[in-house]
Amino acid sequence: MTDQRELAAALRAAVRGEVDLGVTARALTTMDASNYRRIPLGVVAPRDADDVAAALAVCRERGVPVVPRGGGTSIAGQATGTGIVLDFTRHMNRLLSLDPEAGTAVVQPGLVLDRLQEAAAPHGLRFGPDPSTHGRCTLGGMIGNNSCGSHSVAWGTTADNVRTLSVITARGERLRPGPGWAGAPAGLRALVEGESARLRTGFPDLPRRISGYAVDALLPENRADVARSLCGSEGTLAVLTEAELTLVRAPRARALAVLAYADESGAAQAAAGLLPYRPLTVEGMAADLVPSAAGLPRGGAWLFVEAGGDTGAEARAAAEAIVRAADVVDALVVTDPARQRTLWRIREDASGTATRMPDGSEAWPGWEDCAVPPARLGDYLRDFRALLAEHGLRGTPYGHFGDGCIHVRIDFDLLTGPGVARFRRFSEELADLVVAHGGSLSGEHGDGQARAELLPRMYGAETVALFERVKGVWDPDGLLNPGMLVRPAPLDADLRFSALPREPVDVAFGYPADAGDFSAAVRRCVGVAKCRTTSVPGSAVMCPSFRATGEEEHSTRGRARLLHEMLAGELVTDGWRSTEVRDALDLCLSCKGCRSDCPVGVDMATYKAEFLHHHYAGRRRPAAHYAMGWLPVWLSWAARTRTAGVANALASVRPLARAAKRMGGIAGEREIPSLATEPFSRWWRRRRRRRSAEDDGPLVVLWPDTFTEHLSPSVGRAAVRVLEAAGMRVVLPPTLRPRSGGRVGDARSRSPLSLLTARRGRVCCGLTYISTGQLDRARAVLRRTLDLLEPVLATDAPLVVLEPSCAAALRTDAPELVHDDPRAAHLASRVLTFAEALERYAPDWTPPAVNRPVTGQTHCHQHAVLGDGPDRRLREAAGLTGELAGGCCGLAGNFGFERGHEDVSRACAEEQLLPSVREAPQGAVVQADGFSCRTQLEQLGGVRGRHLAEILAEALEEE
Repeated sequence: MTDQRELAAALRAAVRGEVDLGVTARALTTMDASNYRRIPLGVVAPRDADDVAAALAVCRERGVPVVPRGGGTSIAGQATGTGIVLDFTRHMNRLLSLDPEAGTAVVQPGLVLDRLQEAAAPHGLRFGPDPSTHGRCTLGGMIGNNSCGSHSVAWGTTADNVRTLSVITARGERLRPGPGWAGAPAGLRALVEGESARLRTGFPDLPRRISGYAVDALLPENRADVARSLCGSEGTLAVLTEAELTLVRAPRARALAVLAYADESGAAQAAAGLLPYRPLTVEGMAADLVPSAAGLPRGGAWLFVEAGGDTGAEARAAAEAIVRAADVVDALVVTDPARQRTLWRIREDASGTATRMPDGSEAWPGWEDCAVPPARLGDYLRDFRALLAEHGLRGTPYGHFGDGCIHVRIDFDLLTGPGVARFRRFSEELADLVVAHGGSLSGEHGDGQARAELLPRMYGAETVALFERVKGVWDPDGLLNPGMLVRPAPLDADLRFSALPREPVDVAFGYPADAGDFSAAVRRCVGVAKCRTTSVPGSAVMCPSFRATGEEEHSTRGRARLLHEMLAGELVTDGWRSTEVRDALDLCLSCKGCRSDCPVGVDMATYKAEFLHHHYAGRRRPAAHYAMGWLPVWLSWAARTRTAGVANALASVRPLARAAKRMGGIAGEREIPSLATEPFSRWWRRRRRRRSAEDDGPLVVLWPDTFTEHLSPSVGRAAVRVLEAAGMRVVLPPTLRPRSGGRVGDARSRSPLSLLTARRGRVCCGLTYISTGQLDRARAVLRRTLDLLEPVLATDAPLVVLEPSCAAALRTDAPELVHDDPRAAHLASRVLTFAEALERYAPDWTPPAVNRPVTGQTHCHQHAVLGDGPDRRLREAAGLTGELAGGCCGLAGNFGFERGHEDVSRACAEEQLLPSVREAPQGAVVQADGFSCRTQLEQLGGVRGRHLAEILAEALEEE
């Protein structure tokens, strides 16, 4: 058994990069995007090839396996192992050179594909293969798996685009593989020449034959290309340190033809017939993978066929020719790049959305990417569907129809013995079916552990024995990624779910989408790692902390991995008290971006609140939890005692402010926001006393959230002005709770009896308690709120909530936390944003003409939970031109105020919010609907942001 301390010391003495054999590093790399889980000894992040050679030498001396790893998005288990994981994403992630004239690039293995594409694009070039994980997969991983992507019908697989490689063998030999036997280890040529007859007859002729070793690339008619033969070897033969790649000329213009068919079989049958038109893509997917068919032509399945040209007209003409040639139910040609990106995101997110069946049950990879000859795809799909039905399984095929490669997630039961046995039987029978259709067990993602055991069914025992001999030439000690491809581990061993508890754990939230099972909620993360993208497309938010730190443990996937290991209890052994999980969650901003941007809807903000609830149960909490978690209480006291002015004066005295911030766990760099000397509800009462007549119009109840009430009452006053101008009758929620039979009615009237028999209180969404994990307190606050709102809920009046985070808490957190009280769901259904209220209750109202450009940021909770369609339409109607930025402001409620979070908070703001304001046109209005966003703008940018209600109210006054 390996002595971990001695191994760690030896690695640290030999390697200049980071060496981490701690619990967190190991927990983060137990899984990739497959069904498998193996616990490594540790992680090494080499700085260069010398570090790789040094790490291999240390491991070789001790017989420790080595697993090269890029983005960890492999589907077949090949990025997991029990030895040392080499993480190339931290340091060996550079583009070393790009030669536009030669059309080549030299890259390190940890470079993310999108970074290469960004560098090549100004020269009209690109790397041809483009998997759907292009925003986080690495070139090293693509070479290891021989990845393909949607454009392979035009530009081939990764192997088709590799010129030469630089590798280090397990025994430390540095080689430079290429054509003409360049870089071949001793003995490889003799082995191949002795088996040339087998190599010429034993390999299917397929565009997507990824399974096994590409030994046939070493035949003389294939240029004896050693580099090509290494592609798809999954890190089992040598460790890649550098690659010279071929780039392709990108078309200047593209048009996307979306072809609709009655069903997937019709689409599959048609795909091969489109190849003579030389399309760039022929991608297929069925309706049950599409959350909404809006924007798609009518049909039950679609082909996404992309055509290119030197001009937009040429590309459109090519796409229209494809439409005319296709026998379709309906069709659409899209030339607008933004609309094309929207449609492509539907297809790219399928690897995540496919993990949930339409009824919400789980589905898993394992038979993710079989490939057959394109002309046989329709027949294969029918037989595949029949096999699924025979085993009582369900799956939704999609993928690269033009190459005959099908992706599918299947609702295997991988939690019970009988379910795992059925998984094995189905796998064996499907392998036979694929081979019967002349196909390859893997058409894109490699064999790994998922399919390698079944390779004899595809190649026969003698060819598989040849693969083992090839492995022996390259890696005679069997150190590199053992258990993958050759001498494989069983396909039903090391399943990631086997270590999880069989009974649901006791939790506070209801997890309705996961049948109340926290383990099932954590299992949502399948590892596709969309949270690891370093640039945010459009209005997306996820995952700001990863983009700020670049650390896996601060990604949504990393945190989900740690929670998985916490539940498993094998590596993270102290359960809810785990400091490793606590530290990883510490930089989670609870922005809820993952709730919408993650393809499988992981909700890390809820998981964080759940964890903090258990972690601090019966224990003293951090000071910030008391200072900011109980903020509604402290601010209410200041309002009742009318001491806001005194508090502001004391906060302006720097020594007192420093002491207060130190006691409250608040970052010293932060300024304490000023309290309103007149809270919003006091202004409301004073205003009502002056008004002699009641307004007519639909009744709306304006929610006085803590921030509007005590910190920015101008937002509330502006909202009242606009809502009333739109013809609504605005009231505030009751502050009296009847003990028996008293009726507050429409939230305005108070009978003498109710004054005598009711208890006073204030409504609150519980947000600050939820975000700090004080869930018992949050539940009590929400129950009190529900009691106060009973008379409102008895009417048809909506609740208009101005603060997006409070609206999101009422709409989602409240019914999930108070899941045993149906009133919570009733309340959630009545919550409207400011723009939603105007659109629904004043559809004929015309807002004042602002006619100015607008900048700022869509609130992250608005993006993730509420949606911003009504806001966009309201801005457009008011003449506010331009788009708001995505991302997260970085303050995120209490997060940016907490000590130790300042750097990450500032980095998040500098990603999109602050640059968007600096680069805004002159005279632009800065919109920020959240109090946190406005505070961040003011404290870091010196800019005053305004709520949309304030912008419109000011325009009304000017009119």
